[in-house]
Amino acid sequence: MQVEQVKNVTKQQDLQYRNRARLLVKCPDKPGIVSVLSTFLYKHNANIIESSQYSSDPENGKFFIRLEYHCEHLYDKAQQMEKEFEQIARDYEMTYNFYYRNQRQRTAIYVSKELHCLLELLWEWQNGDLETDIAVIISNHEEARSIAESYGIPFHFLPANKDIRKEVEAQQIQLMKEYKVDLLILARYMQILTPDFVDHFENRIINIHHSFLPAFIGANPYDRAHKRGVKLIGATSHYVTNDLDEGPIIEQDVERVDHRDDVATLKKIGRQIERRVLTKAVKWHLENRIIVEGNKTIIFH
Repeated sequence: MQVEQVKNVTKQQDLQYRNRARLLVKCPDKPGIVSVLSTFLYKHNANIIESSQYSSDPENGKFFIRLEYHCEHLYDKAQQMEKEFEQIARDYEMTYNFYYRNQRQRTAIYVSKELHCLLELLWEWQNGDLETDIAVIISNHEEARSIAESYGIPFHFLPANKDIRKEVEAQQIQLMKEYKVDLLILARYMQILTPDFVDHFENRIINIHHSFLPAFIGANPYDRAHKRGVKLIGATSHYVTNDLDEGPIIEQDVERVDHRDDVATLKKIGRQIERRVLTKAVKWHLENRIIVEGNKTIIFH
């Protein structure tokens, strides 16, 4: 029943958004960029329905913009529009991407033993609030199998440790190809990824850090936070890079705690923060609201 519900919601959304698209651009800032972009869309009878922009510095800075637009018969026009845009991009030194609302990104969720982040993502997906097709769930433990099967999502159990990490990652990379995955979500997947694996999916792996970056990096963060007597705990979601837990930050959140909260309570509060922080980060990525610039992110809420 869950699978049919999701399929029905997906079908309705694809029909509703078949003429909707998004354009993300970053380039050196100079006068006239917004005019050029709006004129280009107007030429193709496209109506801008959402626009957000940011300049790092109006003099010799970087310019970032996200445009969402509606265009009748977009399927027939898209290829020609992209071809015409190539010259504009060259003239203004633009890095850009077109995204089409009815072409849903395919995601893979990686999880270990703790399932709270996985469940939050599945609930949001079931309700139609994640613009994605969840193609597969990967785990180095069996705990998530029954949940995946109840949603009709393929589940692959791949035991992993440091001695067989490269062999396991080779299998994972092959599975990502077979399932045509666009985005990898690490929903408390407790394995370190090798540089080779990360390089296959640049800015396409989102992690939830069960700690309070930049503090308490590593194991047992709640124990160390409790001993330190912290008054705020939080979580961080970020893109994965080869610098451990130092990739571009997407979202962070905190909750206030005090001396009455023991380690178990801190963990419970922490899991609640992790769920909402990861879900927000994934949503913003799927909605094409993020532009990565160096080790930072520009996010158009």
